[in-house]
Amino acid sequence: QRHAVSAVAGGLSKSRVRTSLLILVVLIFSKYFYISCMTSYFTFFLMDKFGMSVQHSQVCLFAFLAALAVGTLFGGVLGDRFGRKYVIWGSILGAAPFALVLPYVGLFWTITLVIASAFSAILVYATDLMPGKVGMISGVFFGLMFGLGGIGSAFFGWLADRTSIDFIFRVSAWLPLLGIIAGFLPDMKEKKTNFIN
Repeated sequence: QRHAVSAVAGGLSKSRVRTSLLILVVLIFSKYFYISCMTSYFTFFLMDKFGMSVQHSQVCLFAFLAALAVGTLFGGVLGDRFGRKYVIWGSILGAAPFALVLPYVGLFWTITLVIASAFSAILVYATDLMPGKVGMISGVFFGLMFGLGGIGSAFFGWLADRTSIDFIFRVSAWLPLLGIIAGFLPDMKEKKTNFIN
């Protein structure tokens, strides 16, 4: 009986793997610091800038969170088809122009310009780098996701107390630009190896 086993192409040195994992950590930082700002203060931003009611601002936050869920779902599918590196790159760096204009545009564009999540592609890419340590890599990256999100929320809360909601949105808008470093990730190609039992 034949079984087709998908294996990651080898050839990466240990230093290249460590550098790639460090890049992924920086991308997680930029992603979840930005998302923590949005999820914690988006409603306050809408109420402060546009005079929205609490109910309407919460509906907008729900739409943003729904977009994140959809982005997470399709990020993995698109990564399998087009390559996880390019999904990570496009999701983070591609969102930068929208994040940068968000504090300056009208209500309609503020609601519709949202960032999708590339976490699924980042996680699978990391496990591709170290296929023998899937459990450890998954634990580390899930821990980073929740940990950095919490730290980001606390940081932006501290910063908002000393400045303003509008200011933290202007500052956080630069974070997705860190997505440019995804271009330094190696191309991880898959190959099919047939084994006969």
